Amino acid sequence: MSRTDESTRVTTSDQARPPRRRRGPLRIALVVALSVLLLGTAGLGWIYLKLNGNIDTFGADGLSKDRPAGSTKGENVLVIGSDARTDGNSALGGGDKGDIGRSDTTFLLHVYADHRHAVAVSIPRDTLVTLPPCKLPDGKWTRTRPNTMFNEAYSVGQTAKGNPACTQNTVEKLTGLRVDHTVVIDFKGFAALTRVVGGVKVCLPQDVYEKDLNPNRATRGGLLFRKGEQNLSGQRALDYVRIRHGIGDGSDIGRIKRQQAFVASLVKKVKSDGLTPTGLLPLADAATKSLTVDPGLGTAKRLISFAMSLKNIDLHDTKFATIPWRYQGERVAIVRPDADQLWAALKADRTLDGTDAGGKKGEQGGQTAAATSPSTTAKVSGDGIGVAVYNGTTTRGLASRAATALTEHGFTVTRTANAVDRDRADTVIEYGAGLRTRAETVARLFPGAELNSVPGAGVDVVLGRSYAAKGSTSASPASTPTALPPSVARDARSADDDVCSNLSYG
Repeated sequence: MSRTDESTRVTTSDQARPPRRRRGPLRIALVVALSVLLLGTAGLGWIYLKLNGNIDTFGADGLSKDRPAGSTKGENVLVIGSDARTDGNSALGGGDKGDIGRSDTTFLLHVYADHRHAVAVSIPRDTLVTLPPCKLPDGKWTRTRPNTMFNEAYSVGQTAKGNPACTQNTVEKLTGLRVDHTVVIDFKGFAALTRVVGGVKVCLPQDVYEKDLNPNRATRGGLLFRKGEQNLSGQRALDYVRIRHGIGDGSDIGRIKRQQAFVASLVKKVKSDGLTPTGLLPLADAATKSLTVDPGLGTAKRLISFAMSLKNIDLHDTKFATIPWRYQGERVAIVRPDADQLWAALKADRTLDGTDAGGKKGEQGGQTAAATSPSTTAKVSGDGIGVAVYNGTTTRGLASRAATALTEHGFTVTRTANAVDRDRADTVIEYGAGLRTRAETVARLFPGAELNSVPGAGVDVVLGRSYAAKGSTSASPASTPTALPPSVARDARSADDDVCSNLSYG
């Protein structure tokens, strides 16, 4: 991922707008789920009549014929933020009329079977993934494309409306989870939502000027956003969530964190206001006019039914997370096995705090992880893989404990010793050239471990305090299919978090 991505423009009322750039990343997060949720509180009759004509659908014929099996645990909704739809979006900073449809925001919303928990997992746009075959406008299917940026899936076919079916195919291929519904929202919908709710509270770590947003400016320019708390709506809210260079480290990952905080604040605002039917109609009308959905959500009745399944989700149990990632040059690589453990946990309907939401779709659930943890763990085949183990802590016997666990799974432990650095917080697996696959196999026994490529010809495990704290069971495959990598829960945000927390956003 480029850390020096093109600058993003913010406008003010007393200045002329500069020319629009063709690309302006938009992150929407839970806006669609929120707007749909709100539909459920009003009278059904006039809602159906008013909204049915607003909703656009995309064809299901572009979905893969080789999809993951459906699950009875929870529901998965793919939300895509588009910045290149026609119909007036260019006036808000979208792509030119007739431009190629682009997605710069995508997250997978998992609604748990108990209907009291939800988590939105962001997938950075520059993540390197495998694009499966996707359908083109002429009816032909593309070939599989490995090592491709994730957001290119939406542009397959080079059409103005984009290709949401291809993005859905890619997410299903990446996660192994079946996507129950897909929703696309554009600039207009986002801007209108924030206006109708009367603005959304944000908190900036410093003043933001025009030069912060456009490094090519010769002067600092005017003040666009003042440090501290403020309320934003419409164009200014849209411009705020598109800022990149003026806040934090200037990375896209930092922007994702900030947008997650923005949508959390939006959810909190709507919950606290308790909108009346009179105030609800403009919100629902604006949202549905800017939605493109799969046929399964193609009527107001179906949207309302989905909304009613979300009404009891508490703010604290509405979580925002990001797929485990690391930089690979200017792009983003997925960290495994952490990501695989995350998808497995969602498939098992386990929340980020380890709770089993339990039950089938439509049922109330909720058991603790301890009550449902399997008594046995999956076998990891370490046959033919040599591993050296180093204790990076002052805890005695840690290397021996890990060595025992490794040998139980067929690995050959070539050495155990103390590391030079005895103050390691987290476990690291280091591997030489060409040994990435072997290192990933080793990592299945050490959930949350970081994988690092180093000069050398072997695979080394350097144990940290996080491993010592887990006790004697920590190296039993965490690969317990429902085990969550610690980094995901640690970095997650709740909708009730203070708006001024983590101001750097990266």
